[in-house]
Amino acid sequence: MSQTLRERALRILARRDHTRVELRGKLAGDAGSRQELDTLLDDLIGQGLLSDERYATARLHARAPRFGDARLACELRAKGVDDDVINQALASGEDEFSRARQVWQRKYGFSAKPVTDPTEIARQARFLAGRGFSSATIRRLLRGAFEDDR
Repeated sequence: MSQTLRERALRILARRDHTRVELRGKLAGDAGSRQELDTLLDDLIGQGLLSDERYATARLHARAPRFGDARLACELRAKGVDDDVINQALASGEDEFSRARQVWQRKYGFSAKPVTDPTEIARQARFLAGRGFSSATIRRLLRGAFEDDR
């Protein structure tokens, strides 16, 4: 295993956590062979320096206050995180309804009466859907948002 390849991997990991897939992509051009790269990645995982679980947890901690489960899961899948790891990380965080409510309240504020205009309801629903919240969460939020405040 090339020492310079290992040093480059450690420099990359010193900046922030990466997934195995991300780090493989960054190091692929410098590796002598695929086997050498896989050996290095396995070694880094064995030493606890590279962890998809840690990456997923950190990423969710940073992004969850603004986005729904669907968007977060999609972002993690794009980085090569396994679905089991994604589900475990999402389950350990705050529930989607609470996050959706916080995002909605930051955007639209607290209102004394419910919105009854279908156009405004659709606009708010599109905003929340664009943030990756599920349709069930959006319906529940927009239906009962004002009942909980009284």
